[in-house]
Amino acid sequence: MKSFSVQFRVSWVETDAANVVHFSNYFRYFERAEEEFYNSLGIDFQSFSSSGIWFPRIEAYCRYLSPCKFNDLIEVTLQIDEIREKAIRYRFIVNNLTSGKKAAEGYFVIVSANIKENQAIPLPREIVEKLKAFCSKNTKSNHMSFTTQG
Repeated sequence: MKSFSVQFRVSWVETDAANVVHFSNYFRYFERAEEEFYNSLGIDFQSFSSSGIWFPRIEAYCRYLSPCKFNDLIEVTLQIDEIREKAIRYRFIVNNLTSGKKAAEGYFVIVSANIKENQAIPLPREIVEKLKAFCSKNTKSNHMSFTTQG
C-alpha cells in the first residue's frame, strides 16, 4: 500500500511533567501528517473552505505503545484505509526514530460536509482522484516521504 511519511522532533511544549509526550498531542501529530500529505499533493484545504466545504473528524482513535520524549525524532506515516462516497479513513503509525520503537498507531475518519448546512456531501472529485493511488495495494516503492524542520 502506498503511504506518506513526515518526520519532526518532539518539542518541549508537547511533553508533560514526566518529559513524555502528552497523549493528546498524538492527534496533533496525525493532523500534521495529514496537512503535509495534502500539501505534497498540491491540495489546498483553504480553497475548499472558501467554497463552503469542510472536513470534520467523526471518529478518532489512538493506541499508545511506547513513550516519546522531548527532542526525540519521530516519523508519522499516513495510509488510506478506505475512501467512501462522503468519507475517508486514514491510518497513522508513529515511530520513534530515536528509540527505534513504534510509539503509537491510530486512525481518523473524516467526512466532506457543507459548512452552511452542516450536512455530509460527496467528497470533491479532485481529492478522490489524487487519493486513489494511496488505496490500492502497491509495492513499498510507492512510499512517499517528506521531512520538515522543527
